Formats: sequence, C-alpha cells, structure tokens
Amino acid sequence: MTSAFVLGASAASANELREYALEFFKPLPSTVPAVQDNKITEEKIELGKALFFDPRLSASGVFSCYSCHNLTTGGDDNMETSVGHGWQKGPRNSPTVLNAVFNAAQFWDGRADDLKAQAKGPIQAGVEMANTPDNVVATLSSMGQYVEWFEESFPDEDEPVTFDNMAKAIEAFEATLLTPAPFDSWLNGDDDALSAEELAGLELFMDKGCIACHSGINIGGEDYYPFGLIEKPGSDILPEGDRGRFAVTDTVDDEYVFRAGPLRNIALTAPYFHSGKVWDLKVAVQIMAESQLGEDLSDDEANKIVAFLGSLTGEIPEVTLPVLPTETMTTPRPVAEIMQH
Repeated sequence: MTSAFVLGASAASANELREYALEFFKPLPSTVPAVQDNKITEEKIELGKALFFDPRLSASGVFSCYSCHNLTTGGDDNMETSVGHGWQKGPRNSPTVLNAVFNAAQFWDGRADDLKAQAKGPIQAGVEMANTPDNVVATLSSMGQYVEWFEESFPDEDEPVTFDNMAKAIEAFEATLLTPAPFDSWLNGDDDALSAEELAGLELFMDKGCIACHSGINIGGEDYYPFGLIEKPGSDILPEGDRGRFAVTDTVDDEYVFRAGPLRNIALTAPYFHSGKVWDLKVAVQIMAESQLGEDLSDDEANKIVAFLGSLTGEIPEVTLPVLPTETMTTPRPVAEIMQH
C-alpha cells in the first residue's frame, strides 16, 4: 500500500484506509470476552477484584497484584523494573494488565499461557510476592467472608478455596479491564474519531511495516519476535544477560526473542521495552524502526506515529475499591522471609 490517504482525503479514500486497517486490526468487543476453562460470572469478578487488591496474598502483607498493575497509571507501575519482596528489584518491566486478556500469552517471554497462569507466578516469585500456594489458601480460608465469596463463585465444588480458583477469580476480574479508545470508534465507522495527524500516523504505521509485529485486537501481544531483527540495540536497552524466550524453550532460535508488546494505552505506560530503559515514546518508536525495520524515521514521521499511538489510549473502566475481609486469629502473620516451597 502507498500513502494515498492524505490530509483532506475524500470519503472514498478514507473508507479505503479503514478497510485496509481492518485487515490488520480489530476493535475491542463491547462485552467481557470469554476465557478458556473459566466461566466468568459477576460473583467471580467481584471475588477476583478483592484478590487483585489484597496485599495479604504476599508473604509480607505489603504487595498486591495492584502494586505492579496500578489501574490509575495505565495498568503498570511506571518503573524500569518492579519492586517486590524485601524491596528487591525484578528483572523486567511490568506489562500493563489493561486488555491483557487478548494477549496470546502472558509475560514478556510468554511463559504463562493465560491470565490465570500468570496470576500464580508473581505470588510465588521470591523477588515479587514471595508466598506459597498453601499459605495463600490458609490465609483466604481463615476469613469467613472470603470463604463465602469462594463458595458463591464456585458453587459446584466441595472445597472452593484453592490456589487454582484464586487464579481463576483474578483472571475473571482482569478480563473486564478493557479500554475502548478513539481508534476503536474509528474502526467501527466514526470518521471524526481520529485527527488528520493520527490518520497520517496510522498510514505510516502500516506502510513502514510496524503491523508485521503489532496487529490484531491488542495491536501486538500475539506472537514472538527477535529484538534487533535488523540491528541489535545497545546493551543498555537490550541487556545481554536477559535472553528472552530462550529461558522458556531452551532453543537457540529463541535467544533475545520476546512477545511483541501490545500497544494499547502505550502513551501511559512508560518506560518502554522489557528492560524499561526508554522513557520517551518517540525515542522508543525510533529505536523500533531502526532495530526491527531498518528504517531511519524523520522527526515528522515519528511524531505522526506517536500521534496515532495516542489514539490507542482508551477509557479506563471505573473500578470501585473493594472492602476486604478482616483478618482473624488464624490468619497467617506477615513475614519478612521468602516462603519456602
């Protein structure tokens, strides 16, 4: 495709641009998507919301899912790498939880197939929440309100308070965190949803080849690609010690391969890349163009692409803070040590 859609383009050419864009992108659905092996119900969503905000899922009683996935700051923590148990720094930048249900897999290396698998990881990671499944179940079982909520959410189970069900409830809540954006309105036919500069940026985004990795409903997150396909960035951006998906597959071809970052709300989620080393979106766009496409973008081109990416900033769903159950005498006490598995 050539850049035929210029400022003041005709209605016909504007429709052609939309038709072309719809070959690569899909608007967000208007309802909560179904997830595999986990029927989503209102009871499960409300339980999952409580668990998402509850720091008692961590051994220290300090860190919750919300600690690294702050819904007021784009669904991440706006830090290079997250801080966890004992104020340790994790190895990678925290991805946004917003719209994460549409990613093909979770984490930068895709080691979790879905959100319920992802929910279990940080809770057990020594550098994050440093807890154990048994201690989590003991904690939740010690509070009658949680037991009641689990019974309502999993009515067909004899022992509903389990580590697996905790993860399923968190997944159900996270599946509701969708952020419809101006780009969705435009894909759905609203010609006025995007500005001329945003449309020009969309053209460039497609023409330059960004869509090779960043397409689909989440504008990325669907597959894995080498970081530095044409030219590897410096070790300050691509740390040599983090070999990406290689750690999951132990396959040489997967060295420095990562899941393509989903770009919805990207303007809110600096710093960028798995290393969290780049704080400016325009710089991140230029790095991607050079390293993945061999393109040296002009300032004007980069500005237009950044403008388009701004149209992916969506409306954050309104979330009412839950009132969490109160501890009892049998609730495990916070500890500073990492729980031993």
